[in-house]
Amino acid sequence: MNIVLMGCPGAGKGTQSAKLQDKFHLKHISTGDVLRAEIASGSALGKEIAGIINKGNLVPDELMISILENIVKSTDKGIIFDGFPRTVAQAEALDAMMKRLGREITEVVMIDLPESEVVSRITSRRQCRKCGEILHVTPGTPANKCPVCGGELYTRPDDTAERVKHRLEVYHTETLPVKSYYQNSGKYVEIKGDQTPEKVFEDIVSVRKKVK
Repeated sequence: MNIVLMGCPGAGKGTQSAKLQDKFHLKHISTGDVLRAEIASGSALGKEIAGIINKGNLVPDELMISILENIVKSTDKGIIFDGFPRTVAQAEALDAMMKRLGREITEVVMIDLPESEVVSRITSRRQCRKCGEILHVTPGTPANKCPVCGGELYTRPDDTAERVKHRLEVYHTETLPVKSYYQNSGKYVEIKGDQTPEKVFEDIVSVRKKVK
């Protein structure tokens, strides 16, 4: 089982990836986490990545695929690709890489969420400066103190309304074409994201049986 988990910002890909990882004993690959970990390691590759990002540039597809290939090679587990690929070129490169390794993408799950819900979810998101916990603030609840460690909560720069709208524009321009790429593969399923995380997961488990 090798899953591509798609969805706009705030759709809950990270939450569902964690649930799928636990239930099916998969390897979860989030490209953002992978890049941050490589940079933090201080390796030559990490320094190269940091240099690219610090200049405001995107990590080239060839380099990203090379990093992912090394991770896939290192495990016999099935893979969850969380938020990758984001472009058709990346989707094609991912398919080619998996073929080289004698593997293939078996399922593509799109978590579909109305744009109004996306903005609401992300702009209510806060992160703790101390422990890194991410939570959603609801009306009437404290918005400045972490319930886990008591640290200060803040709004990440990418989670402001203006930035969310920009991220959605990029998503519609670059990532939605990937949906068309996978739709005719017989591996693509779409899940309603405006439900509880538990119901979304239940639906994913249910529909994935139909694409086997």
